[in-house]
Amino acid sequence: MNKELIAIFEYLEREKGIKREFVIAAIEESLKAAARKNISGASNITVSIHPKTGKIQVYCEKEIVDVVEFPMQEISLEQAHLIDPECEIGQFIDIETTPKDFGRIAAQKARQIITQKLRSAERDVIYEEYRHRTGELISGTVRRFFKGNNLVIDLGKVEAIMPMKSYPKTEKYNIGDKVLALLLEVAETENGGAEVILSRSHPNFVRELLSQEVPEVNDGTVVIDTIVREAGYRTKLTVHSNDPKVDPVGACVGVRGNRIKNIVRELNNEKVDIIPFAQDPVELLQNSLSPIEIRKISTNEDDKSISIVVEDEDFASVIGKKGMNARLNSNLIGYDLDVQRMSDYNRTKALQRRELAESEDSTLDEPLTSIDGVNKLIFEHLVAEEYNTARALLSASPEQLATIPGISLEKADEILEKIRKQRT
Repeated sequence: MNKELIAIFEYLEREKGIKREFVIAAIEESLKAAARKNISGASNITVSIHPKTGKIQVYCEKEIVDVVEFPMQEISLEQAHLIDPECEIGQFIDIETTPKDFGRIAAQKARQIITQKLRSAERDVIYEEYRHRTGELISGTVRRFFKGNNLVIDLGKVEAIMPMKSYPKTEKYNIGDKVLALLLEVAETENGGAEVILSRSHPNFVRELLSQEVPEVNDGTVVIDTIVREAGYRTKLTVHSNDPKVDPVGACVGVRGNRIKNIVRELNNEKVDIIPFAQDPVELLQNSLSPIEIRKISTNEDDKSISIVVEDEDFASVIGKKGMNARLNSNLIGYDLDVQRMSDYNRTKALQRRELAESEDSTLDEPLTSIDGVNKLIFEHLVAEEYNTARALLSASPEQLATIPGISLEKADEILEKIRKQRT
C-alpha cells in the first residue's frame, strides 16, 4: 500500500474539501505526461491508481503481431497469450510497463502538474463554497501574518486574506484571535488559484452588522441609504423607513441603545452616527450636524459646494479631529463642504462693507426710499437715526443698528448684507 499517497488523499478530502476521485484523476494525468516522455516510442500510455491502496500501474497499449519489429508498440502472440489466452493477431492489449527511469524525474514532473491541478481544484472548491457568500459576515481565526501586518484567517476549509488596508489601524491582532469580517470578494491569483478576501474597514461591514442586529433592517422595513466611514474612528449612515409607524433611527439604536451598543462593541468603540435620510443635501447636512445650528448657509450647484457658518464654540465639533467630521459630512451629502466660524464670517463681511463704504461710488450717497424686507416703521427709524443712505448704513456696525427700536442683531446683519449685495 502506498501509505504516503493515501495520506495525501485523506488530507485533501478532509482539509481542502477536494474529492479523492478528482485528486486521483489529476495524479494519473500528471504521471501519464511524465511517462510519455520517459517511455520512448510508446503509444496510448495510461496510468491507473487504486483509490484504496494507492497502487500505481502504468500501461502501454501494444498491437499483437506475428513478428515484432517495434518492441515499444508491438507484442508477439505468444507473449500476449500469457496475459490474455483468448487474444488474437491484430488486436491491441494493454501491457503494464515500468519506465526505465521513472523514479526521480517522473516524480518531479508529476509533482509540478499535480500542484497545478490541485491548485485549480482548490480554486474551484473556494469558488463553489464562497463566491455566493460575497457580502456576508464570516468568522475565522488569525492563523499567521505575512508581508508585514497582512493577516491570514483560517475559515476552516480554506485560508482567507485580510490585507492590512482592509482593517482599521486602531485594531491589533495576535495569532489565535477570533475575527468577524465581511467577505469582500473571491479573487483569482496570479498562479491560477483563488483566495478569499476579507474586510473590516469596508462600509458594508457596518451595513451587515446592522442587518444582523436590527430585524427591521434585515426585513427591509428600515433602509440604509448611504454609509460613509473612516474605519476605526467614525461612521455616518442615513436611514429611512418604509413604514410610517417605524422610527428608523430609533429602530437602529434600540431600547436604551442596546442594538447600537452591540455594533459599537464589535467596531471596537468606533463612533456611529445614525441620521434621518433627506433628499435635499442642505436638510441632510442639518440632520447630520444636529443639534448644532447652522447660522448661515449658501449652496453653489455649479461646483457642487456648500458653505456654512456656525458659532465659534461649535466650530471644532463640526470640523472634527483632523477634519474628519467635515470630511465625512461632505462625502455623505455629495458636496464639498466649507465651514467658517461666525466671528471670522462677521469680520470678513465687516471688512467688505467697510471697503465698499470707502469707495468713490456716488450712488452710495443717494437717499434711500426703502429697503427690501424691512417694514416702513423700521425704515423710518433708520432714517431718523440718519442711516438714510447706503454709505451711512455700510459704515455702521450691526451692534450700532441693533440699538434702534425693532432691530435685533440678526436683523441688523441681514439689512447690512442686503445693502452690500445690492451694491456689489
